[in-house]
Amino acid sequence: MFEKFLSTIGIGTMKVDTIVDQPKLAHGDTLSGTIYIAGGQSDQVIEFINLEVFKRTEGYREDSDFDMTEDCIAKHKIEMIGSVKSKETRMVPFELMPDERWDCKDDNIKLYLRTSVHITNAVDVHDEDGFVYAKDLD
Repeated sequence: MFEKFLSTIGIGTMKVDTIVDQPKLAHGDTLSGTIYIAGGQSDQVIEFINLEVFKRTEGYREDSDFDMTEDCIAKHKIEMIGSVKSKETRMVPFELMPDERWDCKDDNIKLYLRTSVHITNAVDVHDEDGFVYAKDLD
């Protein structure tokens, strides 16, 4: 019971790590990989998983108070109603098809994949990794 309480406030909760098959994608490639979910100290129910691709732009802009901005350019939701047992590891494969919004012509723009695992009655867990997409890879 105490472990269940700790997981609701984010202590001893599950962990997520998203591994992409190819961190450098060329035009026509698919962003694919596996989401690894490691169970925490107690059983927890996953409501769903969100995958979001962001363009992150770094550098000074006169029209912003921030040196970094993010634009979400793709979203994918994986409906995975189910539980992850304590200390269990689950693997969830995924595929995302790039489109013209993924093109980055400016060196100040980087692409990131953010994974969010939404857990019933607990703190959600996240992972974020950068990758490269270009029409012509060197």
